[in-house]
Amino acid sequence: MKRFIAGVAMLAFLGSCGNKKARVDPFAAITNEIDSVIMKKDTLHKEKESDEPKPIEADESFDDFIYSFASDDALQRQRVLFPLPYYNGEALSKIEEKYWKHDDLFTKQSYYTLLFEREEDMDLVGANTLTSVQVEWIFMPKRMVKKYCFERIKGAWMLQAIRLQPIDNAENEDFVVFFDRFSTDSVFQSQRIRQPLQFVTIDPDDDFSVIETTLDLNQWFAFKPTLPTDKLSNINYGQKSDGQSPYKILALKGIGNGFSNILYFQRKGDGNWELYKFEDTSI
Repeated sequence: MKRFIAGVAMLAFLGSCGNKKARVDPFAAITNEIDSVIMKKDTLHKEKESDEPKPIEADESFDDFIYSFASDDALQRQRVLFPLPYYNGEALSKIEEKYWKHDDLFTKQSYYTLLFEREEDMDLVGANTLTSVQVEWIFMPKRMVKKYCFERIKGAWMLQAIRLQPIDNAENEDFVVFFDRFSTDSVFQSQRIRQPLQFVTIDPDDDFSVIETTLDLNQWFAFKPTLPTDKLSNINYGQKSDGQSPYKILALKGIGNGFSNILYFQRKGDGNWELYKFEDTSI
């Protein structure tokens, strides 16, 4: 588009010159130079206007946008507000566009995870009324969280800042400590499974119905998904996370493969977390 605009401007300029009579103009050199400067300014102005982010169909849903953002390098660069503020704790630096490297986020994985405290908050996923969303990497062993802060500006989602900071109690610290061990220690895991374990899955005779039953410990280990270790992803659509809730919901969502598992955890009276419900509605 930029080349097209510049080309049209040049053709118009050449066309106007072609209508002039063939004669020697003593001021031709300086006139051409001035015209060239004016034309460049006009072209740069048009290019600047064309570079302003325009909403696209994917902007209607943040989930659609974030997949496009992570998959399309050109779109990603258009949707980062450079120089991008980067906070490492309290230290602030800024990333210039020339130093930006494409970030795939979680799209190279087979699935990503989401954290909730209430089932009704899961309805926020896919809502088209959102104006502020944070995409997070939760590094479990390091107890750190990296947040990508997105805002919808004039209908277009833009990355405004990245923050790297320690996890505090208001950001699932207690649960993260628990799940870090739960996902890597099978003995510990077996001790934190409620018996019997509630189980919800698709009815094999009717894809539009579910079956509610229970699993014993051996069945859990036979049916359980591969659990994420080292880090969790999360998209904060606005769901509450005060660190005091006795419930945590960890959703595992496949990327283009129909995989869907949800793990429901509850903190007992003694403060220990346990898995009390497992849902597998994979297609």
